[in-house]
Amino acid sequence: MKEWLALVARLVTGGVWIWAGAAKITDPDGAVMAVRAYQLLPGQVAETVGYALPTLEVVIGAALILGLLTRGAAVVSALLFLAFIIGIASAWARGLEIDCGCFGGGGYDPDAASKYPWEIARDTGLLLLSGFIVWVGNSRLGLDRLLFRRTPTEAGA
Repeated sequence: MKEWLALVARLVTGGVWIWAGAAKITDPDGAVMAVRAYQLLPGQVAETVGYALPTLEVVIGAALILGLLTRGAAVVSALLFLAFIIGIASAWARGLEIDCGCFGGGGYDPDAASKYPWEIARDTGLLLLSGFIVWVGNSRLGLDRLLFRRTPTEAGA
């Protein structure tokens, strides 16, 4: 049963990553602006992160959906969600009113403070799903099962 639940977790989390990355990948300058709005990273680092993040999100999403290098993809997913939670909480604590930039956009948002709790809750849920995927590892209908099959001798039979 846990392998089927991990499949659902992979599909949900991977779908969110692909959606988020695809929304930003066609607007690299907007992605950079969204990262800079948090005021956490120096200029050149924020620019590099802004340009790289959408591609990383799509790659992680695809790996999770395909069940390819699942544990590693889920670890990266969990670390990214943790970073996003910290970033949003930091913006909230410092009184910044910015769109999270999670699915495109970014920059000033006069209603941001009312959205922060939802964004933190959403990312916390996705962090927990990523952790569950790390714990389970291989799940149903994943390429890892085809590519990294263990022989009966390796499995201890």
